[in-house]
Amino acid sequence: MIKRIGHLAFDVADMEQSLNFYCGILGFKKAFSIEDDQGNPWIEYIKVSDGQFIELFYGGQNKPQKIAHPIGFSHLCLEVESINEIAAHLKNSGVPLDVEPLQGKDHNWQCWAKDPDGNRIEFMELHPDSPQMKA
Repeated sequence: MIKRIGHLAFDVADMEQSLNFYCGILGFKKAFSIEDDQGNPWIEYIKVSDGQFIELFYGGQNKPQKIAHPIGFSHLCLEVESINEIAAHLKNSGVPLDVEPLQGKDHNWQCWAKDPDGNRIEFMELHPDSPQMKA
């Protein structure tokens, strides 16, 4: 019935900053744009891989209140070839790491950063012995 995850959507405060982050720094490509019924910019589609996208919606205004142990969406995870390469690239691009590269309990290597709106992003290099690789 379900084939895969098609997209993840974010409402963004500053589209130029978000496009620079996802396209300029992370290297994704802007796939296409959609306008609202009045012809105004509405959504920018960023291609992650074939059939998978990140939607960026114009007009985000209010960041949610930070609370301890919230229920709901936690983070976006992007699989990478090399955790050390992405960590160095992020830092060289002015993106601070919240967590430096480390190996998790699942044997995968990970580091963490945030996009311009504060959304948490995990970068993960899969280890051959990880449960994800064996599933």
